[in-house]
Amino acid sequence: MSFTLPSIIAIVASYLIGSLSFAVIVSKALGMADPRSYGSKNPGATNVLRSGNKGAALATLLLDALKGWVPVFLIHQFGAQWGLGAGVAALAGLAAFLGHLYPVFFGFQGGKGVATAAGVLVGIAPWLGLATGATWLIIAIFFRYSSLSSLVAAFFAPAYYLIGGGIAWPLDRTVLVALVVMSLLLIWRHRENIRRLAAGTESKLGSRKKKD
Repeated sequence: MSFTLPSIIAIVASYLIGSLSFAVIVSKALGMADPRSYGSKNPGATNVLRSGNKGAALATLLLDALKGWVPVFLIHQFGAQWGLGAGVAALAGLAAFLGHLYPVFFGFQGGKGVATAAGVLVGIAPWLGLATGATWLIIAIFFRYSSLSSLVAAFFAPAYYLIGGGIAWPLDRTVLVALVVMSLLLIWRHRENIRRLAAGTESKLGSRKKKD
């Protein structure tokens, strides 16, 4: 695919949207501690949950997912008139994901991108997002490790896209590449979690931050 000015603008704008670290924004708005200062120090919904404030964690989760979904949805709905198709939509989603990982507004120190990736998947194909989300939920219920659930879901997301391609949704090479890159980056961002899982020291869902 070739890049045009509208596609470049869409991708850059998506990165900037993704750079909004809602874990930090929501915590600050509610007078809570910066999530980068406790628990896993990851600015994401799971770490915010460790503060004990479920409402803040839910708000973070939804907003992080929304910033991945919105660019993809808008391009699918209105991009045709600018020559923007499924490939650009997927790259915009990847850009939003990269914004979450390396946010320009927060010193390029971001989260792991699970919720944002989920939003991108739903934007690409709702059934793809549902299948991947169900995978995350099943692993979380049985093992209670958010990181393990995310790793398994990241592994299966591109596989689900390939399996359902041409049946549940159109198969596009650029979309597949974007999904593979997103999954690999998500796994890379969980490298410390992988070490803790192997050592048996990883925190389980619902565990709170340690008090001094």
